[in-house]
Amino acid sequence: MNQPFSILTALCLPVPDIEALIQGRTIAALPRMFIHPGRRFALYPADSSVSIKAWAKCELCQILDETKPLEILSKLTIWTPKILKEILQKQQYLFLAYLRVYQLPELQEILVNPNIQEKLGKFVSLPNSLTVSEANPVLNDRTFAQRKHQLEKLEPALHPELEELQSAIASLGISQPAAKQLDDDIKVFLGWSSDKLIKQPDPNLAWINDIAKLGDRSIEKDEGKSNYQAGTDFENIARRSLDFLGFKVEENYKGGAGGLDLFCSQPYPLVCECKAGKSIPDRAVEELDRIGKRHLKENYLQAMRLIIGPGQPTKNLKESAQISKISIINVMTLQKLIEFKAKYPGAINLVELQQYLEPGQIDYKIDEYIDKVEREIKLRSHIIQLVKNYLQNSGAESAGVDALHGAYFGSHPPQPLKTVEMHEILIELSSPLTGYLGRIKGSNWNSDRFYFLRDLPIN
Repeated sequence: MNQPFSILTALCLPVPDIEALIQGRTIAALPRMFIHPGRRFALYPADSSVSIKAWAKCELCQILDETKPLEILSKLTIWTPKILKEILQKQQYLFLAYLRVYQLPELQEILVNPNIQEKLGKFVSLPNSLTVSEANPVLNDRTFAQRKHQLEKLEPALHPELEELQSAIASLGISQPAAKQLDDDIKVFLGWSSDKLIKQPDPNLAWINDIAKLGDRSIEKDEGKSNYQAGTDFENIARRSLDFLGFKVEENYKGGAGGLDLFCSQPYPLVCECKAGKSIPDRAVEELDRIGKRHLKENYLQAMRLIIGPGQPTKNLKESAQISKISIINVMTLQKLIEFKAKYPGAINLVELQQYLEPGQIDYKIDEYIDKVEREIKLRSHIIQLVKNYLQNSGAESAGVDALHGAYFGSHPPQPLKTVEMHEILIELSSPLTGYLGRIKGSNWNSDRFYFLRDLPIN
């Protein structure tokens, strides 16, 4: 019901309780009386300056006593077992109200009730009627239903450690963008928020846009920099790029006259020569061979060897690179690889990438690798969406491999998959390190069941 309507009462609750409801961290409140399901009211914070941010509808109200497992109830709500026991000692029963919370489009300032603490946990009359609608629920229908079922059945939390981490982050008062992003990600993962994960541009990654620019020495000259400085700047950003990809860049090698520009020791040895400017000189291969052997001795021949620079290599340079088994990539290809890593942080597998570092100019090989990985990501995004849609359409809370595999073939799949192949991907997506799906482990692989946690957006 998105049509506006008016409410005249508010439930007075502690400020932390209201914030937890608005953030989706909980769906429950502890009023001092029984609330009839269907009742609508504003959430009235018990502080000195009242700003109403949301309203709620009671979906269920339970009367609980000390026979209920308070430890589990505590882990599913925001109250410690100690607080729950103290309430039971005072009033013998807990009134646990399940609240569907809706945000207001703007804050509503309300005059403070002088006896606000006496009203805590009770209803108060609003001085003026409040016009609201159901247009902005904190949690969508499916997410709220899952949370309600879990609380009603007192099923243990699936990820208690993550819940503790999120509570710790929230208590710090988030100011750093990275911490805020982590907090948002955890809440979506736990089902405390129904928002999709929208990756915001990271200001700390703005340097990626300068990779190709710093490789073009002519542009650096326009900025009044010497050839030497231009080369140093390009070497530094190439160093930063390889480190960002996951290579261990050794600090002992920093170019200069007769020096080796870059050497990476892990996950495999990689020697790199950086050539800023409009083109890569023919002598680049001979220079890398001579300098590499001088510094690394026999280890040079065991290392992967790479030249990075702008422009098209000459025919002689290509032939020399083939003979010396040196790979050549354009600086724009390096930037493309780094941009892909920034977009999908866990997507680049350096050991797998090694197979594409063939002798000669290999820009097309790097493009092949990026295309391959992007197809794999799109396949996984498709399967995540498949699980989400299947559960929404069927009304089930989880689904088995066979059912999902059957639905896969009616979903315009990007590629054919066998049941066992699909199960492997579902396991991958339900890993704690990815957390796109949840898994209920069965007695064997074919009896595993999966449920949706969060989207994998493809931009």
